[in-house]
Amino acid sequence: GNPELPTAVNVTWSSINFKTILQWQPKPSGYFYTVEIHGQTSNTRRKCIRTTETECDVTDAVRNVKETYTAHILSVTPVVMDSFEEPPFAVSDKFTPYNQTVVGKPEIRNYTQKGSRLNIVFEDPLTPYAFPNGSFLSVRDIFQQDLEYKLYYWKDQSSGKKAETSRSHTFEVSVDSTNNYCFYIQGIVPSRRENRDGQESLVLCTSVARNTLDEYRAEVFIIIAVVAIAFIILTVVLSVILCKCKKAKAAREKEPLNNT
Repeated sequence: GNPELPTAVNVTWSSINFKTILQWQPKPSGYFYTVEIHGQTSNTRRKCIRTTETECDVTDAVRNVKETYTAHILSVTPVVMDSFEEPPFAVSDKFTPYNQTVVGKPEIRNYTQKGSRLNIVFEDPLTPYAFPNGSFLSVRDIFQQDLEYKLYYWKDQSSGKKAETSRSHTFEVSVDSTNNYCFYIQGIVPSRRENRDGQESLVLCTSVARNTLDEYRAEVFIIIAVVAIAFIILTVVLSVILCKCKKAKAAREKEPLNNT
């Protein structure tokens, strides 16, 4: 190899929902990088050939997700030369997608709080891999029964959390009908020793108490308006009556007394 060419350092794998990116340093100057993916049983795959970038999408090269891979980051010269010598390279840590990819955020499709029941419907994150018909595989298609989801929920403006686990796409839990609730969901791979917990979904909150108030808000305003109008009318009527009474009294006082 060419001992004058520097080799890559800080080689790392980054993988979410099986979309896998290889990253390293430093930015090359006067040379290029080529990535080789070595599997235990699969043929070597070359990716990002003669690139000046310091990252490479290797998703399609690690499609056998239960296989363990290593990456070689080759430092190559600007001019292609016929040589039997291997260029200098850096070697990554081992990477097994099934064990190390992070399960991404589940997408919450619908949620309702009716009475004392909170119902939530969500979808699995999708992977970059596709079925023959072109639709994408979800993480559940790959993990099968090795994937479950955990729901964390709590009363709005409270810190005490409760948790429920499910292997389906729905949750139904008992709640206090007079309170709003907030919640989030995350995927779990229980068989893993590391990277068991996936990314957390967005935190969402119900608004059952506010909705109940909204339902009666118009009626409350109408009642208040009617009472106010009645009070105004009553005040006017009483003012008129009092005014007439005062005038009548004043008129009687001005009348002369009848002689007997």
